[in-house]
Amino acid sequence: MRKPRARSGRPAAKTGIAGAAALLGAAALVVSALPGQAAAAAHDSGPEMVPGKGTSTPSLVDGIREGVKAGGSAADAARGHLADKRSRYGIDRPDRDLKPLETVARGTSETVRLQQRHRGVEVLGGQYVVRMEKKDGKRVVTGTSGTYFTGLKTDVTAEVGEDLAVRRAVGATLAQLGGKALGKDDVAGRDGARTKAVGALSGTARGLVVLPKGAGVLTHHVTVRGTDPATGQPVLREVYVDAKAGYPVLQYSGIKTFGVPKAAGQDAAKAAGPGAGRAPADGPKNPGVAGSGVRYDGTTVELGLYFDTARGQYVMTDHARMWESSKNKISTWDARGKDVGETDGAWPQGIKEFGSAGPQFGKEATEAGAVDAHWAAGKVYDYYKKVHGRDSLDGRGMAIDSLVGVTNFGMPYVNAFWDGAKMVYGGGDEDYKTLSADLDVVGHEMTHGVVEHTAGLVYAGQSGALNEALADYFGNAIAVDAAGMPMDDPDAGLLGGNLCRNKSPRQCAFRDLNDGATTSKNFLGVGFGSDNGGVHLNSTIFSGALWDMREDLGRTLADKVVYKALAEYMSPLDGFTEGRNAVVAAAKALKVSAGDLKVITRSFNAHGIVPNWEQALGVDSDQLFGKLNTSGSGVGAGGGWWTTSKSNDDGTEAYSVWAGRADGKGAPKLMSPNDGRYHVNPATDGKSVVWTAYGPKGVDVLSRPLAGGPVKKLYGSNTADVGAVRVEGAVVAFETTDFFGSRHVGYLRTGDKEPTWVDGARSEVGTGLPSLSGGRVAYAKAYPEGDAYRSGVEVLDLRSGERKLMGQLGEPQAIGQTAITGKHVYWLADEVVDLGQTAVRRANLDGTGVVDISKEKGEGALHGSALTASDDAVTVTAEQPDSAYHNETMAKLWQFGADGSALGRVSCNRGEQTSAAAAGGKQVVWVDGTTGSTDLVTRTRPAGRCG
Repeated sequence: MRKPRARSGRPAAKTGIAGAAALLGAAALVVSALPGQAAAAAHDSGPEMVPGKGTSTPSLVDGIREGVKAGGSAADAARGHLADKRSRYGIDRPDRDLKPLETVARGTSETVRLQQRHRGVEVLGGQYVVRMEKKDGKRVVTGTSGTYFTGLKTDVTAEVGEDLAVRRAVGATLAQLGGKALGKDDVAGRDGARTKAVGALSGTARGLVVLPKGAGVLTHHVTVRGTDPATGQPVLREVYVDAKAGYPVLQYSGIKTFGVPKAAGQDAAKAAGPGAGRAPADGPKNPGVAGSGVRYDGTTVELGLYFDTARGQYVMTDHARMWESSKNKISTWDARGKDVGETDGAWPQGIKEFGSAGPQFGKEATEAGAVDAHWAAGKVYDYYKKVHGRDSLDGRGMAIDSLVGVTNFGMPYVNAFWDGAKMVYGGGDEDYKTLSADLDVVGHEMTHGVVEHTAGLVYAGQSGALNEALADYFGNAIAVDAAGMPMDDPDAGLLGGNLCRNKSPRQCAFRDLNDGATTSKNFLGVGFGSDNGGVHLNSTIFSGALWDMREDLGRTLADKVVYKALAEYMSPLDGFTEGRNAVVAAAKALKVSAGDLKVITRSFNAHGIVPNWEQALGVDSDQLFGKLNTSGSGVGAGGGWWTTSKSNDDGTEAYSVWAGRADGKGAPKLMSPNDGRYHVNPATDGKSVVWTAYGPKGVDVLSRPLAGGPVKKLYGSNTADVGAVRVEGAVVAFETTDFFGSRHVGYLRTGDKEPTWVDGARSEVGTGLPSLSGGRVAYAKAYPEGDAYRSGVEVLDLRSGERKLMGQLGEPQAIGQTAITGKHVYWLADEVVDLGQTAVRRANLDGTGVVDISKEKGEGALHGSALTASDDAVTVTAEQPDSAYHNETMAKLWQFGADGSALGRVSCNRGEQTSAAAAGGKQVVWVDGTTGSTDLVTRTRPAGRCG
């Protein structure tokens, strides 16, 4: 039987964001800042050390020259040094707990990367780096860096099997992809309908992994991949499922894209295409030939080609560049007409390298983006080879493949991504060229491959933003240098400026590394479900500092410093301050002058990357409950009370349900038992709290009076997920989703042993997103009508049993969250195939008087994802996506009066605002990410217009 994790027994006070472990704790839902500490002043006789946060092992040791035994491998020598200096590093058994990952030797230097293991199980992001010099048979350690977690104590015996972990991981992914709406194509039993699980997504168990939160959380690592059934976009999610209770405690997307809102892609897919293997070291004479083509900008460029005798064509395969090393190739493939989903972890069937009868490629190859892609891939290879001595992306001459011209369901696909083995480019549309048409985009995507094979920065939260920042920096550096553009050119900092067909570079650019304004004060706290925790939103804080450094320090020296920091100092969970420390240490190792060192530190200071910068982030809301450390749960409110789930300060506890007064008075109450299960998705009517509990045997719906008393089990399932719980008096409503994609709303009255399903649980009907008020249940419904399927909103009167379909103003393709009050029913309606805008629709309880209080089309249309309502107001959670990531692209709360009058924003907080619940009147409670942790906050009236 599982021993419950220790519970604090009281709510945690609000604290700052601390340590790399916070990325996997507080940032399991919201990106956690990772503050390092300024390097301690070095004594003449001792090293410079940066203490680790939440660990006894320093995050950086610099300024040492300590001898170590030269015999054996570099990894053995590195572990021997850590063992000899146990009092410094706090690593008891390096030979047992640190597994050699890679040794890179360059001249006399050796960089050894070691992966932490706890009782034989890999620790996510636990990596330590040892730098040495080897000369004349002697080795000297010059420094160390990374994150080694000394406080791990968790046992490593799983109580949940891999099969359940995979099902829960796929279910959690489905919930993130499509759980916020119910469409007429989402009915599992409908003939020809796309189901949400079978065939669309699959999960692969990757083994046990310890999440480094406090004493550690043992998880099953599951990779979920496939195709989003709603959008057709490739899906790759890394999901970590608690191996004791079966709850997904951490999940993020492995997609690495340039950042277009129509983003798609995936990362770490080790798909082996035709060019993925390494050629023999010996072989025939270099068969490469020189050709040419015209880029989108009209310039003629040289292309490395090969004459394929079988095809009788010159093809875009460059043998020459790696002929003296691995004999691998740089190839550009014609993927026009292939769906982007076909590139997900696989090589599309039937594609060939772009070919031409002669060595001069014509207009067709130009318009497809093939000329740009092939030329740019060679330029990026040349940059890393000539400037940094790096042979291809992995440093060992790996093949470089580019797929050009993919579509999305036959429609234009406007993005580019690196998938761990190849580049994939969409064909563009009427506004955008293919993204291969800008060298900085190609450099950006290929640099993701370099990062993957060096620091391996986890692509989520602040380490993910650092990953993006480095990709932006090097992509921009390669493009600016190739264009011969001076760094003081006003457009030198632009990324993606050449992608638009009808806009100037400044109007078109996705980001500007020289915007002169982006500092840590602009940091945006955001959940992993949005932009992977701010990987694009926050990247320019760091890349801007690097760009300033390059402008002031000079491009050659700056590039060498940043590359050395990436390749030899950074590790997977580094954030901005650790990144700063790595760059400064790398500069010292290169023996830059004191003046140049001041330039570097000044650049970081100017962008606010200094110790404890996170503490300056302010809010306009009142905190009710701080540092929730939860993922995938929600918030409830009613009867003057709120309820939410919370873990402990380091995120190691299974989640508990708490409740408190909406006016902030009194202490929160612990409602759920300490039984090792994850207690989530609570709701309250001010008299009782109802929630779901996830355990190794299934999911239960539990209830407890606010006044105290025993916890009661109302319903249990071992075949379906249960969510969207609602309670009013003696009635509890909820939604279930099974592995086959079937969604059904059920309700229980006091004394009921089994739910009553509002749709009879029929496979040809789908219901979801319930709301409950005044003895009525409202829900979204997808149902057959003649030969067609329709989407609508139905209200069931529990007293009379009468059902009433609400009127519609058009033909909804999908229905979002419903909300019912004493006078009205509200819902989100999506009628138009567009970029995700939704109408906010209202009807009287009898289905009449249908009106849109916010229209789907036109200026101000909202991209709504959720709503909640009281008798006085309706509050919508909405985003405003565009090609430039900024504060307004995140989820914000917008409030309207019950009569449809616009009242504006609920809060002007800069972070993500999610899980809103109406608490009566105009008061809303929600989970806010502004401070970098997940805090439950409230406002009693809207803030109005936010400047």
